[in-house]
Amino acid sequence: MADQLAIDIDHISFGYPGNAGLAFSDLSLKVAKGLRFGLFGPNGAGKTTLISLMTGVLQAQQGHIKMLGLEVGQHKSAVNKLFGYVPQDFSFYQELSPVENLQFFGAWSGLDKRAITQRTDELLDVLGLNDVRDKQVQKFSGGMKRRVNLAIAVIHDPAILFLDEPTVGVDVQTGHAIINYLIGLNERGTTLVYTSHQLSEAEELCQDVALIDDRKIIAHDTLDNLLQAHQHENLEQLFLDLTGKEYRD
Repeated sequence: MADQLAIDIDHISFGYPGNAGLAFSDLSLKVAKGLRFGLFGPNGAGKTTLISLMTGVLQAQQGHIKMLGLEVGQHKSAVNKLFGYVPQDFSFYQELSPVENLQFFGAWSGLDKRAITQRTDELLDVLGLNDVRDKQVQKFSGGMKRRVNLAIAVIHDPAILFLDEPTVGVDVQTGHAIINYLIGLNERGTTLVYTSHQLSEAEELCQDVALIDDRKIIAHDTLDNLLQAHQHENLEQLFLDLTGKEYRD
């Protein structure tokens, strides 16, 4: 049923202005509500473009994209409240503290002061940032900045969380803690849409997987089903089998 889909991409086509070819032609993809979904592909395969279309940053020329039943291009304000986004690049004010960043982005998300204070205290505690809550973020380690990035994305308790390389550049302990936090979020109902080149981490997190190459979905199923169907032991082997081993940069 449509109301059970977090993301419903229906026969979209999209091309960048000034480019002769289409980035996507007649592409469809469905992500069930409550799922931990992973989107993977080589550099240039179209992952970033597809996520930009899902979140309404870009608009498809044909077809439809719905988020929890709402047409993304027609209900921008309502859709923006449904999702959070953890970008690969840091997306906060370096000269501000975690508390100040969360106050700003909480207000930007439409939360009142009481809700912002409550959510800020909760997130700084669970993400291990209480001791540095009033220090400038620019002085933080990479792992601490990743946690600030994550806290900002979930300050408004979104129904869907998009994650682009959420643990890149962090140590093993921090990466493991972030993945555990994300799994906990999912268990409480948040749908995760995750993309990364860290495929061993992806195996730990993702239940459902889509592989994209040359701007087409070339495989989509549960991770277990894909591994069994292609007779591979892990996601990295499957990825190389379906997308090739040549350089892509």
